[in-house]
Amino acid sequence: MSEQIGLFDGDIAARLPEPFLRWFAERGWAPRPHQIELLARARGGASVLLIAPTGAGKTLAGFLPSLTGLAARAPRKPGAAFRGVHTLYISPLKALAVDIERNLGKPVAEMGLPIAIETRTGDTPTHKRQRQKHVPPDILLTTPEQLALLIASADAERFFAGLRYVVFDELHSLVVSKRGHLLSLGLARLRRLAPDLQTIGLSATVADPDALGRWLVPQQPPGRMADRIAVEGGAKPEITILASDERVPWAGHSARYAVPDLYQAIRGHNTTLLFVNTRSQAEILFQELWRVNEDGLPIALHHGSLDVGQRRKVEKAMADNALRAIVATSTLDLGIDWGDVDLVVHVGAPKGASRLAQRIGRSNHRMDEPSRAILVPANRFEVMECRAALEANYLGAQDTPPLLDGTLDVLAQHVLGAACATPFSADALFDEIRTAAPYAALDRATFDKVVDFVATGGYALRSYERYARIRRTKDGLWRISHPRVAQQYRLNVGTIIEAPMLNVRYVRAGRGTASRGGPVLGKVEEYFLETLSPGDTFMFSGKVLRFEGIRENEAYVSNAAGNDAMVPSYAGGKFPLSSYLADQVRGIVADPARWQALPSQVADWLRLQRDKSVLPKRSDLLVETFPRGDRHYMIVYPFEGRLAHQTLGMLLTRRLERARAQPLGFVASEYALAIWGLRDMGGMIGSGRLPLANLFDEDMLGDDLEAWLAESWLLKRTFRACAVIAGLIEKRYPGQEKSGRQVTVSADLIYDVLRAHEPDHILLRATRADAAAGLLDIHRLGEMLSRIRGRIVHKHLDRVSPLAVPVMLEIGREPVAGEASDVLLSEAAGDLIEDAMGPT
Repeated sequence: MSEQIGLFDGDIAARLPEPFLRWFAERGWAPRPHQIELLARARGGASVLLIAPTGAGKTLAGFLPSLTGLAARAPRKPGAAFRGVHTLYISPLKALAVDIERNLGKPVAEMGLPIAIETRTGDTPTHKRQRQKHVPPDILLTTPEQLALLIASADAERFFAGLRYVVFDELHSLVVSKRGHLLSLGLARLRRLAPDLQTIGLSATVADPDALGRWLVPQQPPGRMADRIAVEGGAKPEITILASDERVPWAGHSARYAVPDLYQAIRGHNTTLLFVNTRSQAEILFQELWRVNEDGLPIALHHGSLDVGQRRKVEKAMADNALRAIVATSTLDLGIDWGDVDLVVHVGAPKGASRLAQRIGRSNHRMDEPSRAILVPANRFEVMECRAALEANYLGAQDTPPLLDGTLDVLAQHVLGAACATPFSADALFDEIRTAAPYAALDRATFDKVVDFVATGGYALRSYERYARIRRTKDGLWRISHPRVAQQYRLNVGTIIEAPMLNVRYVRAGRGTASRGGPVLGKVEEYFLETLSPGDTFMFSGKVLRFEGIRENEAYVSNAAGNDAMVPSYAGGKFPLSSYLADQVRGIVADPARWQALPSQVADWLRLQRDKSVLPKRSDLLVETFPRGDRHYMIVYPFEGRLAHQTLGMLLTRRLERARAQPLGFVASEYALAIWGLRDMGGMIGSGRLPLANLFDEDMLGDDLEAWLAESWLLKRTFRACAVIAGLIEKRYPGQEKSGRQVTVSADLIYDVLRAHEPDHILLRATRADAAAGLLDIHRLGEMLSRIRGRIVHKHLDRVSPLAVPVMLEIGREPVAGEASDVLLSEAAGDLIEDAMGPT
């Protein structure tokens, strides 16, 4: 828990039971005012949102109402009536629940409180989960998926009847996804099972506190909010951007140039936590650090694909202060207070100001001591992004994603879960669901369509018995059509749709799949492994491995000779660049006065761009055209993130084809878009045959978008995820699991049927909404097209510009799920950079 120095006063003594006062006094601590205020408001019956900086003791504050209430409760006598769970703690990460159990268990034991605390996550053994249903702990630390399973069981009403509090940790992270939608529906059900329930939300980074306040309490009538306690202060973090003697690359993602500097930083601190944005970056950085680790320092790797046993070993070593450095992805982002971490290094740009604040808070996890962090940009554009993020952090700017309306595929899953628990009345369930903030505006017609979908699969599928999962009985209630439906629901619950994964298992080199029984290293995406041939090498678990083959759901690998991987990396979705940081980067590019804060080589790069071409103003869109080889190029600089740029590239190439510009392809980066073709697009623009105002007109988000979506694979991929979440396609069966290929074939067939026969099907509506919000960034693209109307600047050049070099280097790369070898990049960069520099 956090150190809290101070003196007791009469008010605190009146509010805290004696064991708590004694425990604080023995440590020379005193509760902070916001902890006592939260306790007082909770005792008054309020639900509360606590917004406080890292190290302010949020976790202890969130549990004080539960701990003091349980301490005063009479112990349960043998043979007494069943007593359900008293407090639920819900976190976005399994590891966070395990950490809280350890940290909370210590003061409970030291005070001698008769309080049972247990975790329940996907890693909890089945026998322990069953035992928890019959003998619940007082405080259960769990995840959104486990809550969905608990409320869908027949004994949910008995289990939750005595529930008093639900504590949501890192609330901002829980609520912004489909996972949050499912959790909101689970909370609505808990309120029906335990009408006196109170909620407590804990968060350090909040962009819209009113939205979180509404999420915590029932929204009928709409607009109600939980009480709010905001804690100001906390030591300002000490953030620097790495000033390396090495040259910052023009492009690339691995930041290999900085490894010697990073190693020296590790040597100079007790424990360093190195964050990256993708698993592949984690693998590369971990191996590079071991390559220069001449002192044999204990350095570990932690990401979501590693075997759970390996992750737990790393977590224990962190807690024991046995590691000098840990390379991690978002698996260690939130709240976890392990060991004496005194430095956070962020390798690559953070993509969001709030994400950076969250990660920096892992260093010196105390409110009164400054967190220390170093930002390590991987390329020159990222230098400006890191600068923008650093300035945002000192300003306290937040850019957590907005809360969205609840999705219909999640609603379908919840409706089925409700039937698995007990037969339901449609009227009562509709009223209950509308108390959940994301579904407060749900209309009855849409709800009825969702219920009909769960009951029949929809008009086009109702003749197939397998899609009839619930049925209406004579008494008007909906119940499951067969007991196996509940079994299937339990196997497939949740909203996290990961790419199909295969176990990676060691065998002896050259033995292929015939040799079995070696240790499992973790899991890798199936689609990536299917691109490999026996003998190919790739990097995983900090090792270079030789691919031997696939059998069933396992890939067989052996140790590879040498240190170079033929296929440099696998996997890893990138975080989107936040709108706030994108705008700040545009501001830096446009304002030479801000260049003095940049490394001289980056400032010189911008000056060179100004001399050779032009720099876009903050609200302008720069379009450059130039020839190179036997191709003509158009480079666009929206600075709106890779997703929006990919969508823009798809739509622009369609328009260029109609204009007979003969486009051949495009690539997108976070900052720019490059399109190449056979015709001189610059000449066409200059002659008026290709008006830029028409090319970038907002109407491209109408018919052009619809036509592209109808032809593309993207909607099919999105439909597959929606169909799995809604339960139309089941990935898991008792004792077996469908391969990714089997699920894809099933989804594609159903998608084609629905498009042809029921285009307004509830899942197609969910698919289009998902694609627009998540995969296409339509809203952001629309805002950009509106912003640049009348502000498009065209520069026709005779050669590549300095600003265009990074995105030009993306052309011809075949990234393995987002990353490529920076060695290959540096070889390709020479000619481009020389050309961009031009005559001097």
